[in-house]
Amino acid sequence: MKRTAPVALLAFALVLGAFPALAEDTILFGAAVSLTGKTAKEGEYTRDGYNFAVDTLNAQGGINVGGKKYKLAVKYYDDESKSESTAQLIEKLINEDKVTFILGPYGSAPSGTAAPICEKYKIPMIEANGSAESIFSKGYKYTFAVLSPAKLYLKGLIDLVMSKDKSVKTVAVLGENEPFSKEVASGAADYAREKGLQVVYQELYPTGTQDVSALLTNIKGKNPDIVLGAGHLQDSLLIVKQAKDLGVSPKAMGFSVGPSSPEFRENLKSNADYIFGATQWTEALKYNGDDPWKTPKGYATAFRAKHPKYGDIAYQVAESSAAVIAFSRAIEKAGSLDPAKVRDAIAALDIMTFYGQIKFDSRGINTFKPMAIEQLQPDGRKYTVFPSSVAEKDALYPMPAWDKRK
Repeated sequence: MKRTAPVALLAFALVLGAFPALAEDTILFGAAVSLTGKTAKEGEYTRDGYNFAVDTLNAQGGINVGGKKYKLAVKYYDDESKSESTAQLIEKLINEDKVTFILGPYGSAPSGTAAPICEKYKIPMIEANGSAESIFSKGYKYTFAVLSPAKLYLKGLIDLVMSKDKSVKTVAVLGENEPFSKEVASGAADYAREKGLQVVYQELYPTGTQDVSALLTNIKGKNPDIVLGAGHLQDSLLIVKQAKDLGVSPKAMGFSVGPSSPEFRENLKSNADYIFGATQWTEALKYNGDDPWKTPKGYATAFRAKHPKYGDIAYQVAESSAAVIAFSRAIEKAGSLDPAKVRDAIAALDIMTFYGQIKFDSRGINTFKPMAIEQLQPDGRKYTVFPSSVAEKDALYPMPAWDKRK
């Protein structure tokens, strides 16, 4: 099998579009990740998480496959945040680059276009950043996701607010018109109704929109207690900026993606204060796993030692590393690089990791790992505030009106 190269050479190869020859004892993974375009920052997190896990396992001697040690390497292409490009690049990775396995792209839409290609060639894909259940409704047998499904993202935020304030009655939900965000939005609205809240506004905006002021004006007229946003980093930044400009001041505001990223605070400064964010993982969680880092804190410490530019570690980084760990454990369990045998081992996987439990239901979704909620607070830091059993600090509630802040 063709397969190994130092990380520096791999990065060099990515830039030049070439790839150095690999040794026979190296397993080559392929990934089409958004390194430019709308979700480039999230794609960077994905790549960094994959590379960190690969480097860590290689530093420990690689993985044991049927009594032989193998190193790992990843061949990347940039899908430019375009899901239609993802499918073409996955096909290229399989047919031209002869990768053994696929690591998923960033986002539900790209993951949804990658899945049928993996199914066509019967090549297993573990993805870490596509949580829309629509990906898994088509009977695919070769696609698996380590993260909690989209419909659960904002459930904890509703629970948190209701635990703080029994008087809340109304919710407004807006989201991006793409698979992941649509499922987040509908899941949040359904759960709000289930909890006895009234959904006074629910609307989607086009992908790539630069103006949500009309939607926010409508929301302001409804005066909801809670405003929930389902989108990606650039969407959450836009909504907060325009909400401030328009004076949209609910008791609580939260997002599916954005607040967990360091760029959220960097862009919004003090306007990020009091905002809640759903998260798949934080270093405050209390898992103790069978992996090189054991705990969330252990992972965070090791990652920052290698990447000192990171302060807070976005959950996309951790879940991407978790996908590599899941693949490595399944390959070791299979004792083979045969795609069908590895696929069966992935389907049967049930492990505890620094990221939480990784176990797949019959569709290939990890429905066994809970979400958490973070909040950015006026001291300039971000804290895990839900579930209460792992809360670093109490949530600050209600959010002060924009014109009442110092």
